[in-house]
Amino acid sequence: MVNVGQRLYNRRIQKKLTLENAAEATKIKHRFLAALEKGEYHKLPSPAYAQGFVSTYAAYLGLPKSEIVALFRREFDEKKAYKVLPDSLVKQREFPLKRIRIQQSLYVVFCLLLLLGCYLLFQYRSVFLAPPLTITSPKSNVVTSQNITVSGKTDSDATVTVNDEPALLTSDGQFIKQITLFPGKTVLVIKAKNRMGKETIIKRGIEVK
Repeated sequence: MVNVGQRLYNRRIQKKLTLENAAEATKIKHRFLAALEKGEYHKLPSPAYAQGFVSTYAAYLGLPKSEIVALFRREFDEKKAYKVLPDSLVKQREFPLKRIRIQQSLYVVFCLLLLLGCYLLFQYRSVFLAPPLTITSPKSNVVTSQNITVSGKTDSDATVTVNDEPALLTSDGQFIKQITLFPGKTVLVIKAKNRMGKETIIKRGIEVK
């Protein structure tokens, strides 16, 4: 029994037409027409396109369109036509998709672990880092009176001393310390120490009148 593809091919040869002629007239790509004639339906875009191509091509060649389409429907097995690769190759095609999903999952896990690590480092930074310390007053090499105000900011859970005298901290780490100095040049030593013994020291050279 002559199949649909053979009938299309025979009619085209009979009319002395090339695939290029047919492709130009039907606006169907050359490779799709060749696939129809060879019965290689898996090379067509989809079952719906396959039937449309058969109908258009049959009409162009002067074959009974309804008859050819009916034969094509009986001959065409969608599952077989589109399952031309062996399972081993199908699995190989599916593998990259699985690998991409695994890579995406690993990336998400990595980002979550990184965020968790940053959070823990911020929460327990006193274990690894000395406390931050900022002195807003006095400035270096300032000339001042005997009574001087030392102010600044550090971690709220740190302890601050000014020339070994403790300073009180507010809940946000701000501190102010009033201290009396003797006239002459001197050095203020401000220390911030956390519970793990890590400390930050800032020295300010000033001159007292």
